[in-house]
Amino acid sequence: MKINKTNVARLLDKAKIVYQLVPYEVDENDLSATHVAEQLGENVEQVFKTLILHGDKSGYFVCVIPGADEVDLKKAAKVSGNKKCEMIPVKELLPLTGYIRGGCSPIGMKKHFPTYIHLSAENFENIYVSAGQRGLQVLLAPADLIRETNASLADLVSGD
Repeated sequence: MKINKTNVARLLDKAKIVYQLVPYEVDENDLSATHVAEQLGENVEQVFKTLILHGDKSGYFVCVIPGADEVDLKKAAKVSGNKKCEMIPVKELLPLTGYIRGGCSPIGMKKHFPTYIHLSAENFENIYVSAGQRGLQVLLAPADLIRETNASLADLVSGD
C-alpha cells in the first residue's frame, strides 16, 4: 500500500529526521489514542495525542501527552506561564492548526505555538504522534520531535 506523504513527512524530510509513517484503521466513532494503539499493536503509553489549549496569559499552546492520560489543566497552565487554561473547542481546531480532530500533529501547524511534551516520552526510543491525518501515525525519536517542534518536556498529566 502506497502511503501519501503528509506535510508532516515533508517537514521531517527537510529536517533530515528519521521517521516511519505507520497507517492504521480509522474508526469514526472512536478517534481515541487508545484505539490507535490497539490498531498499531503498541503500548498506549507510547502513542501520544496532541491537544491544543488556550491560556489566560499566553494564548494558544500545545500539549503532547500519552494516549490514555488526561491533561492536568493546572499543571499545563503552570508550565505554560498561565494562571488557568482550557482545551479549545473542536470547531476551532481546523482553522487554528490546519488539522482535524483525530489527525492533529504537533508538527507543521499553520503557525508555531509553544509546545510541551510529557516527560514520559523520554522513556521510549521512539514514540508515535499523528502524521497530520486520520489513519496515519509517525514513529520517531522523542528527541527529534522535541527539536522539530522546539518543545519543552513537562509534567502535564494527572497522577504524576
